[in-house]
Amino acid sequence: MTVTNTANDNSYTGHVEPGGSPATRELPDITIAKLSVGPMDNNAYLLVCRHTGEGVLIDAANDADRIQALLAGEPATPLRSIITTHQHYDHWQALEAVTAATGAQTFAGAADAPDIPGTTDVALEHGDTVPLGTCQLEVISLRGHTPGSVALLYRDPEGVGHLFTGDSLFPGGPGKTRSPEAFSSLMDDLESRVFGELPDDTWVYPGHGDDTTLGTERPQLPEWRRRGW
Repeated sequence: MTVTNTANDNSYTGHVEPGGSPATRELPDITIAKLSVGPMDNNAYLLVCRHTGEGVLIDAANDADRIQALLAGEPATPLRSIITTHQHYDHWQALEAVTAATGAQTFAGAADAPDIPGTTDVALEHGDTVPLGTCQLEVISLRGHTPGSVALLYRDPEGVGHLFTGDSLFPGGPGKTRSPEAFSSLMDDLESRVFGELPDDTWVYPGHGDDTTLGTERPQLPEWRRRGW
């Protein structure tokens, strides 16, 4: 899928290769580095405040050594927080190692936190915020893929929104659910809390694979409902 980049950095496409170099996006107040890790092509995202140098990692999914190498770049990034988007094992394989190496505070959705190894320092609820230096991320609960799945929204004051969706939203549809009830819950949350609130130019960073935008996906919402997945 080709997505038109309407944000500040026109060189960023959202594509990374498994085991390859990170793709970095430069925004006025933060940078976003996307790295493909592990055998399931998971995306790990390092967000760094350009004013304080502090970092937040979204999904310490795998390859702790590669994540730590990213943190050790020039300049090195002091990691303040690690947010796990949901409880599935492929999204926390490097969590304990990176936490031990950095002393970062850990965050996860309240309903999923008991099933994530180690201690979750902060259990997140819908509407919470997570500091990112002088900026912040807004927590959007998306119940269905797992009970405690969360998305994180960064609102760029000079550009578009940046939404990190874990496995709740991908190019072409919502994440996998295990029952009709879970599917309806996820679709309801996506329609009301994401598509109903955010504009088409919002950039979507999923837990696996390439990026997309809400405008690219919005026309498909009725089809997703009809097909049931």
